[in-house]
Amino acid sequence: MNNITKMKILKPANEVFEAFVDPTKIAGFWFSFSSERWEQGKTITLRYDEYGAQGEIEIKEIEANRKIVFVDGSGHLITILLTALDSTNTIIEIQEESFNENDPEFINQLIDNKEGWVYMLTCLKGYLEYGVNLRAALVK
Repeated sequence: MNNITKMKILKPANEVFEAFVDPTKIAGFWFSFSSERWEQGKTITLRYDEYGAQGEIEIKEIEANRKIVFVDGSGHLITILLTALDSTNTIIEIQEESFNENDPEFINQLIDNKEGWVYMLTCLKGYLEYGVNLRAALVK
């Protein structure tokens, strides 16, 4: 089962890509800390200081300005696809796989997951297009 979330970002694909892989930029929209530049084969430590949470991801594949594939701590495979519409517009698509369809909380997990990706992409849009930091504002 895949959970897919898409959004249009009014920035070139290379700027969207760099927002993820550059540890100095990711704090502007997603995690407060990334241990190093995202590169294929690396294990990256990510932290949310506001929530006292930390985890690792394993980068499986990187194609500059087009694709990032990683496995998170729960074993889910996440693929970030960037499609340049032109020199100033990019569609970003997040695909998350490996949900357990037999888990009694399956539907709630999908809903929570979708909410998280929509929120992260909204924060990315605000950061790249308007220079605002919306991250860590979601309250559950």
